[in-house]
Amino acid sequence: MPAAAIEEFVLRALPEPEDDGPSAAARPAASDKPNPLDTLWRGSEWARAPASNWPSGHAALDGELPGGGWPGHGLTELLQPLEGVLECRLLAPALQRIMAAGKPVVLVGTPVQGRLALAPHLAGWRQAGLDERQLVWIQAETSAERLWCAEQLLKANACGALLAWLPQARPEQMRRLQVAALGHEGPAFLCRHERAAEQASAAPLRLLVRPGEDWSLAVRVLKRRGPQHEGWLSLPAVPAAMAGLLTPRLRQPHLLWPQRPGSVPAGVAAAGVLAEPGVLSAASLLCDEEPADAHVHALGRAAVAAAAGVRGE
Repeated sequence: MPAAAIEEFVLRALPEPEDDGPSAAARPAASDKPNPLDTLWRGSEWARAPASNWPSGHAALDGELPGGGWPGHGLTELLQPLEGVLECRLLAPALQRIMAAGKPVVLVGTPVQGRLALAPHLAGWRQAGLDERQLVWIQAETSAERLWCAEQLLKANACGALLAWLPQARPEQMRRLQVAALGHEGPAFLCRHERAAEQASAAPLRLLVRPGEDWSLAVRVLKRRGPQHEGWLSLPAVPAAMAGLLTPRLRQPHLLWPQRPGSVPAGVAAAGVLAEPGVLSAASLLCDEEPADAHVHALGRAAVAAAAGVRGE
């Protein structure tokens, strides 16, 4: 069949255009088609909010997170100078809501401080308002075991929230976990040392967390699906075990320290705890997670007492 005959046959098969009526006015012109570039996400703009998120319990932090809370369907990486110290204080408000909804919180592995592997301090989690009946701890020793457990839990969407300590995860392993987390509705937190900030990571949200001044937490958003974050956030986070014991004077211990530039309280130096000036306070030595070495914990209490000018009180 000639090409002209084929074209005529197709044109006859098409419906006649309607020039009158409201449908003609509503019909978009060819020039009104959306520009594909308008559908692209630019790094300087906020991405679409995740399908599920949970308020962190810290208003200043929620204002810097896409969707206004901890996101689901993706990894959240928590980097800190000392593992096992700040997780409970930062995450407790959100984990309370998840547990109240009847969903379990699963801990994979244990934080490592030096050569010590620290078991979760159940009393501290209980004092933070977390229900131990909704808390599951998987004691995975090796890095391979932790990675396998975390991946299977994410794939099965088996928990309300996942908290795993993966200090030695490689970039390709992080990508594998991120793919598994896409189908997990609850937040998934990976705790690592702050040195990991120099490595590439597939986690869409990365936070650097350090002890702050006067029982606060200093948080910096290293990576998010939105504009770059500058500076540090100061989040009030008094350890639950200390909230009812601190007097107004001891809630601001920096006022009791010598104000010499560059000085470090003697008690803190004796305990061997040093960090970036203006970020760490002696208050951070007391936390809900008690180290396995009782001598180290006692030394930490003595350092706080010495720094605050309290002698045996």
